[in-house]
Amino acid sequence: MTRPLALALLASVALLGADSASAPGAVTFNKNILPILQENCQVCHRPGEIGPMPLMTYQSTRPWAKAIKAAVQSKKMPPWFADPRYGHFANEKHLTDGQIATLAVWADNGAPEGDAKDAPAPVAFRDGWNIRPDVVFQMPTPLKIPAKGTVEYTYVAVSAPFKEDTWVLAGEIRPTDRAHVHHVIAMVRPKGSKWMAQAQLGAEPYAPGPNRQADMVKANKGDLSVLTADFLVGYVPGMEAQRFDIDHSAKLIPAGADIVLEVHYTANGTEGSDQVRVGLELAEEAPKRIFMSVGAAQPGLVIAPGDPNAEAKATVKFGQPVDFVYMQPHMHLRGKDMKIEAQYPTGEKETLLNVPHYDFNWQIVYYEKTPLHLPKGTELQLTAHWDNSPNNKWNPDPTATVRWGDQSWQEMLSAPMAVIVDRGVDPKTVVERGAFAGSLVNGAQ
Repeated sequence: MTRPLALALLASVALLGADSASAPGAVTFNKNILPILQENCQVCHRPGEIGPMPLMTYQSTRPWAKAIKAAVQSKKMPPWFADPRYGHFANEKHLTDGQIATLAVWADNGAPEGDAKDAPAPVAFRDGWNIRPDVVFQMPTPLKIPAKGTVEYTYVAVSAPFKEDTWVLAGEIRPTDRAHVHHVIAMVRPKGSKWMAQAQLGAEPYAPGPNRQADMVKANKGDLSVLTADFLVGYVPGMEAQRFDIDHSAKLIPAGADIVLEVHYTANGTEGSDQVRVGLELAEEAPKRIFMSVGAAQPGLVIAPGDPNAEAKATVKFGQPVDFVYMQPHMHLRGKDMKIEAQYPTGEKETLLNVPHYDFNWQIVYYEKTPLHLPKGTELQLTAHWDNSPNNKWNPDPTATVRWGDQSWQEMLSAPMAVIVDRGVDPKTVVERGAFAGSLVNGAQ
């Protein structure tokens, strides 16, 4: 082949490649990619949300084309870790094989923009909130976060006592410095409770230390009622706004109660500052049913140095029939997998959730597609594993013996959950055994 002919053929190939980006049927951002992003990605990948880069426009998305291809082909994105063989979930996130192939073709062909007329209208996201809050509570002043060292759990009261029973339909927590947040929990402290009594509206933030619950029980002569407080709404990386108006239900903030934030930050090498807000949607009238938070935990963890598959278990048993709403596996950096099974009074066992590859950076709440009825006497059994070996790239120290602790370099086995019961049911009888508070105190002593 002569040199002029070879050059001519190369030029023809180049022209064909250039024409393919605008040819009929070609994959372009405006026509093919933007609808996928709007449906699956922009809820997180937009300004002010957890996604590390916005994917709202061609200009903001184009630099990430190859990374998007790699993330969707590996199923890293969208984040969803439930084994598809078990359970049916209302908030399941996944791309179809066709959508994955479309994103890959777009990246491989140079990520063309296409005709602006092909772009769908922008999605009208609510600015700042994913719910429509009727009331918003905020830390009075930002909390400073050091660049290094251990940051203990800190408690800040953000509301005055409620004057009357208040029913909550939905809640959302919005930190201003997500990069440092390990978790934030809004707790309801009932009237008369001594739980975190030093945290009062207008008082300085209160950081009691890692033995805080055992210390409170000891100071109150072993009386566990000092731990009386109820989970309202939480935030961990990957957690979305939470709704409580499922099947005519809502959460109760009783008259005389106030809201106390439990905030926990992890130093990451840079200083920070965070001022958390809590938004609540309120019901106009009392609901027919009560949305309740429950959970299981195993504080007696002992993970041997180098163990690649350490195992522990936890249980919670119901003393009433309940309709099961959601579950959320929680471990720290060594967390490897977790399975949650239901042991029914008949002896039958059913797997409700299997997370074979746990990811501390995306702690998803798995909502049942429809509430699952569990008869009285049903026991939920958690089985989890940790990788404390050098092969775990997130492992802070594979030579350490690891026990339960607040910090990310320690470990936890817990699963916040939610159930719905009728209004006539006494909430104190819903869990027969295995609730958080007593277990945590016993483990800390």
